[in-house]
Amino acid sequence: MCGDCVEKEYPNRGTICLENGSFLLNFTGCAVCSKRDFMLITNKSLKEEDGEEIVTYDHLCKNCHHVIARHEYTFSIMDEFQEYTMLCLLCGKAEDTISILPDDPRQMTLLL
Repeated sequence: MCGDCVEKEYPNRGTICLENGSFLLNFTGCAVCSKRDFMLITNKSLKEEDGEEIVTYDHLCKNCHHVIARHEYTFSIMDEFQEYTMLCLLCGKAEDTISILPDDPRQMTLLL
């Protein structure tokens, strides 16, 4: 992974969890070949461990195949919620939780 290729390492993305793709606005250019172009996604894998889906892949420079970052995305269901996380030097870090029920129980407690 290369901190010289990104504007900011692990930027806070709030609740934006990407299962695939690249956050190109954070890419300053390849530190090896000095080109700023689209990236390749390689070594993509999907594993399931204890009910949790884990997607990992590498961001590579399209021109010289320099490894820019390793991306990890997770998805799981805990009780009545879907939980998502993302951790990547390029794309950032993020977490999100969404209710699987028609009415989110967290919103109901705010109304009381």
